[in-house]
Amino acid sequence: MAMKMNMISDPLAIGRVIGDVVDYFIPNVKMTVTYNNNKQVYNGFEFFPSSVTIKPKVQIHGGDMRSFFTLVMTDPDVPGPSDPYLREHLHWIVTDIPGTTDATFGKEEVKYEMPRPNIGIHRFVFLLYKQKSRQGVMKIPTSRDLFKARSFADENDLGPPVAAVFFNAQRETAARKR
Repeated sequence: MAMKMNMISDPLAIGRVIGDVVDYFIPNVKMTVTYNNNKQVYNGFEFFPSSVTIKPKVQIHGGDMRSFFTLVMTDPDVPGPSDPYLREHLHWIVTDIPGTTDATFGKEEVKYEMPRPNIGIHRFVFLLYKQKSRQGVMKIPTSRDLFKARSFADENDLGPPVAAVFFNAQRETAARKR
C-alpha cells in the first residue's frame, strides 16, 4: 500500500511520465538539470522554448568514481499531447557520464536538439540510467523519431532509471512573449 500512496503523489506519476515513458521506479540518485546557469528544472514547471535552446547542465549527486550513467531526453507528446502517435521524439543522449561529475564529461551520442513544440503543451523528460560498465551503451538510435525509452533501456541492459525530471513547454506566440 505504501508504494501505491507514494505513486499517487509522485509528480512523475501525476505528469504521466510514469506510464507514458517509463514504468514505476524508485529514484536512488539525485540529478539536477539547470538551463542558462540559473533555471533549474522541477517536475511540471513550464519553460519557454526560447529559454532552453542550449543544452542544460546536468549534475549527478550520489554517484561514485566507479559508476557511469546515461542521460536521455525525450518528448512523449509528438506531434501533440491529445494524439501523440509519433511518441517519443529523442532530443539528447549522453553516455559514460562519470558518477562524480556532470553530463559535460560524458560522451554526447545524440546531439542536443532544442524543444520545438507545435501543438499543445509537451513534456520534455530527462531520464538518468546507471550503466553496468563504462562503454556499456552500444545501441544508439539512428533516428530521433519514434524513440522508445523503455526499448532503449532494454537493448542496452540499463534497467529502470535511477532519476528523472521533466518540464513542460508550448509554442511561444507573440502574445505570450510579452
